Amino acid sequence: MTNSKPTGPRSVALIGPYLSGKTTLLEGLLHTSGSVGRKGTVTEGNTVGDSAQEARNRHMSTEVNVASARFMDDDFTFLDCPGSIELLQESLFVLPGVDAAVVVCEPDQDKAQALAPLLHTLSELGVPHMLFVNKIDKATITVQALLDTLQPISTKPLVLRHIPVQEGDDITGYIDLASERAYHYQPGQVSEVVDLPGAEEDAFGEARYGMLEALADFDDDLMEKVLEDVTPEKDELYANLTKDFQNGEIIPVLLGAAEQDGGLFRLLKALRHEVPSAEVAAARTGVAGGNVAQVLKTYHTQHGGKLSIARIWAGELKDGMTLNGQRVSGLFRMMGHDQERIPSAKAGEVVGLGRMENVTTGETLSEDGADALPTPEVLPPVYALAIAAVHRDDEVKLSTALAKVRDEDPAILAGNDDATHQLVLRGQGDIHLKIAIDRLQHKYGLEVTSERPKVPYMEAIRKSVEQHGRHKKQSGGHGQFGDVHLQIKPLPRGSGFEFVDKIVGGAIPRQYIPAVQAGVREYLSKGPLGFPVVDVSVTAFDGQYHAVDSSEIAFKTAARIAMNDGMKLCSPVLLEPILQVDITAPSEHTPKINAIVSSRRGQILGFDTRQGWTGWDVVSAHMPQSELHDLIIELRSATQGTGSYSATFDRLQELTGRLADDVVTAHNEDVAA
Repeated sequence: MTNSKPTGPRSVALIGPYLSGKTTLLEGLLHTSGSVGRKGTVTEGNTVGDSAQEARNRHMSTEVNVASARFMDDDFTFLDCPGSIELLQESLFVLPGVDAAVVVCEPDQDKAQALAPLLHTLSELGVPHMLFVNKIDKATITVQALLDTLQPISTKPLVLRHIPVQEGDDITGYIDLASERAYHYQPGQVSEVVDLPGAEEDAFGEARYGMLEALADFDDDLMEKVLEDVTPEKDELYANLTKDFQNGEIIPVLLGAAEQDGGLFRLLKALRHEVPSAEVAAARTGVAGGNVAQVLKTYHTQHGGKLSIARIWAGELKDGMTLNGQRVSGLFRMMGHDQERIPSAKAGEVVGLGRMENVTTGETLSEDGADALPTPEVLPPVYALAIAAVHRDDEVKLSTALAKVRDEDPAILAGNDDATHQLVLRGQGDIHLKIAIDRLQHKYGLEVTSERPKVPYMEAIRKSVEQHGRHKKQSGGHGQFGDVHLQIKPLPRGSGFEFVDKIVGGAIPRQYIPAVQAGVREYLSKGPLGFPVVDVSVTAFDGQYHAVDSSEIAFKTAARIAMNDGMKLCSPVLLEPILQVDITAPSEHTPKINAIVSSRRGQILGFDTRQGWTGWDVVSAHMPQSELHDLIIELRSATQGTGSYSATFDRLQELTGRLADDVVTAHNEDVAA
């Protein structure tokens, strides 16, 4: 079996939970490969991966960062994805466009569950991925204990490539199970090759045999050698490791300490030899040929305009060529927010395309505009804030800026709520939306306020009444006269509004009937409790008019008077929106989910297994919309960041007692303020 090294430019995503050290890893890889001369740190805010103002303020990645590197004559593009679960959408657009992924995690069993969504997504997409256990020098558990925790959440076998070397309580290096070499960490330098520690021989032999057993499951020749206790040649072993990784049959597990540069040279070597060529990913996605690219990320830069980060799937892109009917105004190799203009780029590279104003994230680009690769789904929003411009003159500018923010991050939704008359920003959590608000300020100079969105309460009635309304006014010349008798009665929930004309004998001339209906509708926008009225029928059955003084405005006013007097007698009742909520989380957390739902006045409908997710449940419930504002925060806190939900409107339901009184009081105070 031969082990030919893949060739050509390749792209690799760095993904993992918040605080796992991805940005530090990226900085270390760039420094180790010689792509940057000075290694920055997250705390100092001078890394390639955290060049945005919002990222530096928070000491965390807030968007995908792209960096180009050259290692031993091979070209790589690294895409550093933010780790916060609230920024997962960034990864979902990037992952389909890479040749492989490095999943970064900490040696902490309590944080292992956070890897589940990432591992599942990668397996579903068919993207080869390896696990890099970072901060191994600070581990408080054994690597085997970590693997025992991680394996149940992975659909693929985890294959250990390294074991740590320990001196006293300190981990000072590692042993590569494939090369059978030991390495000693040297901060800021490539690890030093050392003799295999005698104290680790037993652990090494056991771990290496475990690796061979795992690989033998996918190769009959190797299985035969393992059964006969024959040591395979190293070339054969490396070939199996490469083949099984590229086929997505295994997840290799490597160890390192990115802050100290430990294990980074070995990681680069593994990427160089094992990440498949660009043609493999193109075949996976169905790209046959031509000049084809796909937008993975969009930036709106302050001075350079719009920049579309695109993966080239096939062919070659050149500065000035036309894609999807638009001219490429600049082709750039990326190093964080720094750009190097280049004349052309080929398959496997991820580059910046300048000023393609009508191109969106996820869009497929080609010269004829014919190809269309699948676009990742946008996650449903789970958190919202009502926002407003501090200065009224900025309202138009705010609308334009929000369109750009959404262009950069499709998981951000913004729109006016017709029921509450608020501009509502929706997304994946409080941090997610606060980052968007910060961008409005830093990039567009907009000051905005934010608050909890109002709940679109409604009101209905329980009783029927007949009410007379008269509007009569004489002030010289033509006066105003309108007289109407209305019957007001409740309708079944969900029926909406009904107006019935039963005027006979010309009691009200036909031309004034629409004005009566308009007056009724105008009143129903704000009932006796202060909220829009629904599920009501109003019948005009009698009235009077004056040949000179009657007018449309007079009958409209008379109808409002009748409604205002009559609705108070109809036993008005507050209605709150109830949503159908489906909560997903690992099965071990289902009891916590049930408790959270019950504590928020929810009604549990049942639960089922999450399709395609081993060990996960979906809990279905009906919950009041007023209880959902910070639900996602509590869910994530209770499920190690893995819980989420989707919600759709189900019905309006009566709310009575103290809760209803509190809602009405708060509403009246808000109106009076």
